[in-house]
Amino acid sequence: MKKLLLLTLVVSLCSFAMGADDQPKETKASDRVQSAADVLNEIESAPDSGIPNEILGSAECVAVVPSMLKGGFIVGAKYGRGLASCRTPKGWSAPAFFTVTGGSVGFQIGGQAVDLVMLIMNKDGMKHLLSSQFALGADASVAAGPVGRHAEGNTDWKMRAEVLTYSRARGVFAGVSLNGAVVKQDKDSTRDFYGHMVTSNAALTGEVEAPAAANAFLTTLAKWAQDAAK
Repeated sequence: MKKLLLLTLVVSLCSFAMGADDQPKETKASDRVQSAADVLNEIESAPDSGIPNEILGSAECVAVVPSMLKGGFIVGAKYGRGLASCRTPKGWSAPAFFTVTGGSVGFQIGGQAVDLVMLIMNKDGMKHLLSSQFALGADASVAAGPVGRHAEGNTDWKMRAEVLTYSRARGVFAGVSLNGAVVKQDKDSTRDFYGHMVTSNAALTGEVEAPAAANAFLTTLAKWAQDAAK
């Protein structure tokens, strides 16, 4: 019976991935940009919960994974595609696309999709994001981020975390652990979005100009980051 359940889940996950791959890749990347903007808008528009202003206002980079697939109640399979942007002297950078695999997403159980937000809080954390692959908890220190409009009473995030992580599922937004998750450049999405290969380093440090298709995410990010810094 257990073997049958395991096989069923594996087949389901494979079918999901194959179904996604049947869609035009360029559309998927563009849709992900809009979805990431929607996630930020919905989280930050909540009156009493969200990312504390002190944290969002000082983050070096912001990464969003809309609708990360999760099937953790049997094998802990998790997979998501997202995009990130970092502060540059000219504003927020062109997006870098990445995948997230593995890791714990905390309070959620069962098969469902969750939205993930990762805030890179300092230059050390940013160095990892600029690379083509790194592991949270091993290469970069990671912690569940505090929730609310202010985090003045909680100074742990200032002292130790390179990356703060959040998750939203079924309307519930909370800080969660992503220990063990591997973040890797999504080369297929990168080529489809830019028309050629662009390294994460080039995108996130401002060497590459952001295409018009990135405006939805970058405009939204700039708005909330600016409001948080006031």
